[in-house]
Amino acid sequence: MNPPRGAAPLASAGGASAGHRPVLPASRYSFDLPSALEAAVPPEARGVTRDAVRMMVAYAGDGRVVHSTFSELPRFLDAGDLVVVNTSGTIPAALDGVRRDRGEHLVVHLSTHLPGGLWVVELRALDGAGTVPYRDGRTGIVVDLPAGASLTVDAAYSDPPGRLWTATLDGITGEVLPYLARSGRPIRYGYVRGSWPITMYQNVYATEPGSAEMPSAGRPFTADVITRLVAKGVHVAPLVLHTGVASLESHEAPYPEYFRVPATTAHAVNDTRAQGGRVVAVGTTVVRALESATDERGVARGAEGWTDVVITPERGVRSVDGLLTGWHEPEASHLAMLEAVAGEATVRASYDAALEHGYLWHEFGDVHLVLP
Repeated sequence: MNPPRGAAPLASAGGASAGHRPVLPASRYSFDLPSALEAAVPPEARGVTRDAVRMMVAYAGDGRVVHSTFSELPRFLDAGDLVVVNTSGTIPAALDGVRRDRGEHLVVHLSTHLPGGLWVVELRALDGAGTVPYRDGRTGIVVDLPAGASLTVDAAYSDPPGRLWTATLDGITGEVLPYLARSGRPIRYGYVRGSWPITMYQNVYATEPGSAEMPSAGRPFTADVITRLVAKGVHVAPLVLHTGVASLESHEAPYPEYFRVPATTAHAVNDTRAQGGRVVAVGTTVVRALESATDERGVARGAEGWTDVVITPERGVRSVDGLLTGWHEPEASHLAMLEAVAGEATVRASYDAALEHGYLWHEFGDVHLVLP
């Protein structure tokens, strides 16, 4: 899960520098999300398999909407299409802590592992069974963590300051991952009932731990679905993007994240498009990584580093034709990317239909497949 040591270069394939973040059209997608549509437990706890969640298929070209289930995914793809997945695995990134100078009980979310041993972290205050952003963080505070470890806040990371911080971990012998396996747990927000093991937050094809939160668009995949895709002639290619926290209280543009697009995956993208196939990204993390490795002519290349690319309708997309994703909260920044792929009319029609037909939101919910 460790990124390369040294400075953290930012990808510049049409992105925006951290000091000049674009204004996202999130306000165009303001709607009321009934609490009954928030998936509070994994599908398995609702009595269905991973691949039995509902899937809406929306065709941007003619406006059609088809209601199906994820297990039927191979039916909607053709031989020669390419499905690109993010093989980053979820880490147990939530830790209980106590602010040393005040004795306040907090929850620390480890978001992104930066070069030089620093972490981007989010401090959360207890709020009943859940947590809310901690509004009294500041440089220099120390948070005591389980098993004799501690965290020292170094500087504000987000702008405006207050939510995300850079911090140093102390008192951990050896690597951080074994420590988290012993002392951490998956990040959980207030809409989730109960505590679930890390396996519930893991995609079946995950190979490299590093994401603070599950790249959840891929959660419905099973070995059976992948086998049937390959048997039909649909290709599957991997990449890595370690995603940070995506707190629902703040809909700011995403911050830099570490990614790696293998040269073989870039070649597969180029070959698929050259031969008339469709490139379908599994999740917004895949879109961000591929767009970070694709030039203005639409040619993808193997790439690795830190990306600050933010996908907006004005920027557009150059590397993907379709997107499998979850259902995003009102005004979430991911909706700007979805509009870039599908267009505003398709996004509006899909979300109206999802609300009307009772699709479930969040990481344990249903999915949305957008095709040309």
